[in-house]
Amino acid sequence: LQLAETFGKRSSLEPLVINLWVYIIQVSVGNHQWTVKHRYSDFHDLHEKLVSEKKIDKNLLPPKKIIGKNSKSLVEKRQKELEIYLQTLLLKFPVTAPKVLSHFLHFHLYEINGITAALAEELFHKGEQLLMAGEVFTIRPLQLYAVTQQLLQGKPTCANGDAKTDLGHILDFTCRLKYLKITGTGGPFGTSNIQEHLLPFDLSIFKSLHQIEISHCGGKLIKGLTSSKHALATLSVRFSATSMKEILVPEASEFDHWEPEDALDSSCPVTAIIPTWRTLTTLDMSHNSISEIDDSVKLIPKIEFLDLSHNGVSVVENLQHLYNLVHLDLSYNKLTSLEGVHTKLGNIKTLNLAGNQLERLCGLNKLYSLVNLDLSNNKIEQIDEVKNIGGLPCLEKVMLSSNPLSIIPDYRTKVLAQFGDRASEVCLDNTVTTEKELDTVEVLKAIQKAKEVKYKLSNSDKKISEDSRLTAASSKSNCSSLTVRPSSPSLPRPVSSSQGNHVCILPLAINQSLIFGKSPLL
Repeated sequence: LQLAETFGKRSSLEPLVINLWVYIIQVSVGNHQWTVKHRYSDFHDLHEKLVSEKKIDKNLLPPKKIIGKNSKSLVEKRQKELEIYLQTLLLKFPVTAPKVLSHFLHFHLYEINGITAALAEELFHKGEQLLMAGEVFTIRPLQLYAVTQQLLQGKPTCANGDAKTDLGHILDFTCRLKYLKITGTGGPFGTSNIQEHLLPFDLSIFKSLHQIEISHCGGKLIKGLTSSKHALATLSVRFSATSMKEILVPEASEFDHWEPEDALDSSCPVTAIIPTWRTLTTLDMSHNSISEIDDSVKLIPKIEFLDLSHNGVSVVENLQHLYNLVHLDLSYNKLTSLEGVHTKLGNIKTLNLAGNQLERLCGLNKLYSLVNLDLSNNKIEQIDEVKNIGGLPCLEKVMLSSNPLSIIPDYRTKVLAQFGDRASEVCLDNTVTTEKELDTVEVLKAIQKAKEVKYKLSNSDKKISEDSRLTAASSKSNCSSLTVRPSSPSLPRPVSSSQGNHVCILPLAINQSLIFGKSPLL
């Protein structure tokens, strides 16, 4: 035990300093340690209950002192006596501590037996009510770790003789539970040195889960999640995973090459056939350390909603296996290109690409079913890039805020003008398009149309001019390259020239009868 002194005041107007000695108890069980704070009065209450319930020696606890009870020497002497008192109690109850002692030392928060006993008692009283109400049950990784370890030890399910703390209450509850939430801590838990994300636990005791949410756990330490494949519809794993594979197909590391059932690739030798997540339609793996969309997505063919935001994904790949995917969140990743993305996202309706490093939008021009698109917080500079989404027939909501182009004068109307006749149907940056903006858009469209007409006329005139030059050049070439040699004495001889026999040909009227007759000319 350690000592700590605290002070209190009755009020700010009537100060009265009171010395309060608090004993800090440091408890160690294996590698786990934690601290508990108690005053002497707490020890006294504990002792009274143990004397009444467990018939321990009444004189085991150091007595109260009326005179000089707050003197430092007395408190230090009492500290040593209280430490002996606690050690004696733990020796007296070596297997399972009484409930009152367990709570006094916070075994119900940090120690395996105490945790499982407290959880079992809670479910004994509330379990059936929670199941009937269909509520989400929240549990800590430390509690699951304790249950897992308790099962591995193979001890009696009710070691302390109290039926309320029987482990069977936990197993009956988990077998029927449908909605589960597992929430850990980012650092040490409570006053202990326990890091919950380093604790392994087994979820195979849950047989009927429809929805599970996991956060701040060790993804590679989670066992038995795949036992819920047959019923799970919604899965959320956040602040826990380093890859999709370690959650969706943890057994993959055991095989050289695996394939999902009903989708075998005969070109490769298959060492394992993995069952798919047949009922999973929603997967949230945001806020993890995922760097790629690996081939484990082949095991979730029914997915409609996929959230991979706040990861380190740099390439959109493998999503062509998700034929039912309609909502995809890839915001705040490391995407720099969308080239060929339409081949991966054929039926997508909502696409969130905010917070990436995109400069061009050329890969979006064939996402014809897209309705909502978020491109905010990227590096798009040119208004012309918007043309890539301007022709999408179903697009209704577009976010382009916090891009370099958003500071261009008349940014909104210039962007809306790229949607042509659909400008009135598009909501830009969560702001409904006004009539004034639509009028300006019409002007911009007219100007653009005039530019296009002028450009076409200019190109047409240029083409005519080029054609004329080519014709003239061709005629000149024909004139200068022909050499006429007399082939018959009936034709006039060419005028001689000092520069040779090259002459221009003059028009000659030929009688039609000559053409069809046997004239020497023909």
